[in-house]
Amino acid sequence: MSNPESVTTISALPRVEPQTSEYREPPHNIEAEQGLLGAVLVNNRAYERVSEYLAPDHFADPVHGRIFAACGRLIEKGQIANPVTLKSLFDQDEALQEAGGAQYLIRLAASVVTVINADDYGQAIYDTFLRRELIDLGGEIVNEAYQHDLELPATEQIEAAESKLFGLAERGSSQGGFQEFGLALTNSVRMAEEAFKRDGGLAGVSSGLTDLDAKLGGLHPSDLLILAGRPAMGKTALATNIAFHVATASLKDPELERQVVAFFSLEMSAEQLATRILAEQTEISSEHIRRGELTTEDFQKLVAASQNLERAPLYIDDTPAITIATMRARARRLKRQQGLSLIVVDYLQLMRPSAGVRADNRVQEISMITQGLKAVAKELDVPVIALSQLSRAVEQRDDKRPVLADLRESGSIEQDADVVMFVFREQYYLEKGEPAQRIEESDEKFHDRHDQWKERCESSYGKAEVIIGKQRHGPTGTVTLHFEGATTRFSNYIAPDHIPDNF
Repeated sequence: MSNPESVTTISALPRVEPQTSEYREPPHNIEAEQGLLGAVLVNNRAYERVSEYLAPDHFADPVHGRIFAACGRLIEKGQIANPVTLKSLFDQDEALQEAGGAQYLIRLAASVVTVINADDYGQAIYDTFLRRELIDLGGEIVNEAYQHDLELPATEQIEAAESKLFGLAERGSSQGGFQEFGLALTNSVRMAEEAFKRDGGLAGVSSGLTDLDAKLGGLHPSDLLILAGRPAMGKTALATNIAFHVATASLKDPELERQVVAFFSLEMSAEQLATRILAEQTEISSEHIRRGELTTEDFQKLVAASQNLERAPLYIDDTPAITIATMRARARRLKRQQGLSLIVVDYLQLMRPSAGVRADNRVQEISMITQGLKAVAKELDVPVIALSQLSRAVEQRDDKRPVLADLRESGSIEQDADVVMFVFREQYYLEKGEPAQRIEESDEKFHDRHDQWKERCESSYGKAEVIIGKQRHGPTGTVTLHFEGATTRFSNYIAPDHIPDNF
């Protein structure tokens, strides 16, 4: 039996009227859809004007989409699409019958005044489709934000949303498709002209190393360059030297355009990279800088150098285990806000594929990463330098100069890269391999062998080799550089019989 007092209390509560909002139809343009279909039925050439970017699912009315698809199938077979040839389709499809059957096709064709406006109709249809997609994407972003997924933090959700928005924007652009050979030829000649006017004849961004630039022709936009080596060879140091040179080139030469560099450091912190650059520029040992073992003069040099270098447009992202999607989103944002001339990734084995993508094995995962890096290089039209580790097979050989087969997961890396370079310093291995006297070896033979080792050490001191194992645009070979270990600085190598051009 119910309590009368409780009933009275509940019924006394004020009634809350449900809030109603005005229903908003998704964006659509039925008139444009009818106009386009009529134009196609009257003149099939109208289909060719819009088929490159327009698809059946872009139509708001599903019936119109199916008519467009049917027209496309006939036209692509070399047949005529008109109310007569499409009549059988309407006779067999109940949904099309509900729209009016074959008589609907006749009305569409009869209502057309001109086919000249076919492209305008197509653009209007595609515009409303993008708006509907934007509405759906907004709802998806909202729903994902409500979900509390520990494996997908909010920052990654934001970056994923930005990537989806950019993808939608790219779908709405007119980029892609065929390009006239004349236009491509003009661009090629313009690039050659720019190279001709530059010192050294560079077609791409200068690395700051004369012999390396001569071999590569500079760092070319849209190229993926792999810089590989065993630990302690100087991969990061060389990449840092190149990145800093590119970023400061316009500061030294006012005639050059501002060159922005994005450095994704997955192994070292931004502070460690900054310390390396300071050591290089001040010629003070990075070890002394880290430990604070500085004289007053050294400290003053550091302060003066930091004030000069802070204007350099070098941006460092030290997020560990960054995904391809996140890297692409941040690089895209940087290019939009500041411009972008070069991307450096240190190093690719520490990257992860995009969130939600699962690879069956490590080789497949690395393949996804290298393909993603190449796609970023092409999309943003900048060179991408990606550092890579080498397998331990190098250490097992007498000649420790690396080859393409020494790349970890070499198949995908070698395939996707436009340039593959290896850093090699013989001095490192010689210093670790001081010979010891063998049993029953005479003192004379040992001293001869030890003297030969000392001569090799002296000849290799301060020398580094950049071995170009693959290059799509030019020759392979070896470039000799000077390396200062204390300051981790690479520079042009000057020998008695070799002085770099334009040094």
